[in-house]
Amino acid sequence: MRRLFALILVLLSGPAAAEIVDLQLVLAVDVSRSVDDEEFQLQREGYANALRDPRVLASITSGGNRAIGVTYMEWSNAHLQRQIVKWTRISDGESAALFAEAILAAPRAFAGWTSISGAIDYAIVLFERSPFQSDRMVIDISGDGSNNSGRPVAEARDDALKLGITINGLPIVNERPSPWLPAEPNLDEYYVKNVIGGPGSFMIVADDFHSFQTAILNKLIREIAANPAPPGDLAEIR
Repeated sequence: MRRLFALILVLLSGPAAAEIVDLQLVLAVDVSRSVDDEEFQLQREGYANALRDPRVLASITSGGNRAIGVTYMEWSNAHLQRQIVKWTRISDGESAALFAEAILAAPRAFAGWTSISGAIDYAIVLFERSPFQSDRMVIDISGDGSNNSGRPVAEARDDALKLGITINGLPIVNERPSPWLPAEPNLDEYYVKNVIGGPGSFMIVADDFHSFQTAILNKLIREIAANPAPPGDLAEIR
């Protein structure tokens, strides 16, 4: 009887209200076969260190709600994506440190071809499952190659834009490209044309995996604080 009464109360109260944050952010990280184990670790450490940086925390607490909702996913083939760290509210050093530790602790998901379109499609699903509500939704795509698996990436980007999602990019110019495929000669231009889009969208180029940490730090500060891109400067910072 008590269980029935409790169930009735739950049904009458309806679904729990989503928590309001300043930003919902999907960190979508390339783990295709062109990313070797050393580079994979550099990416993980780059995100973990950036999230613990006081400057990123200052950006997080500068918003009206003083908090953001973040999740971390890894992607490869058109059908290979995995949410590595679930949606988490970050509002202070402790919550940021816990999220960073979770990134570093998880095993590598897989390695395969490169499907930026699959990553965007999966990120859209993650937004649908988010426990948060915000005026801004951003997918943060980092990768070292062009789309070679799944549907055209521009189609996926356009579908995301229709939902009010902004896509920012962090193309990595890899000096050790995949032995199976030639490197994209102008990866920054490719990202401008096919990947990024939406209000205030921008990208920051990492000249190699070792400069990734600095690039992601600058990128997170900028997108969390919603600093607009300078006019005509989408392919900005290296």
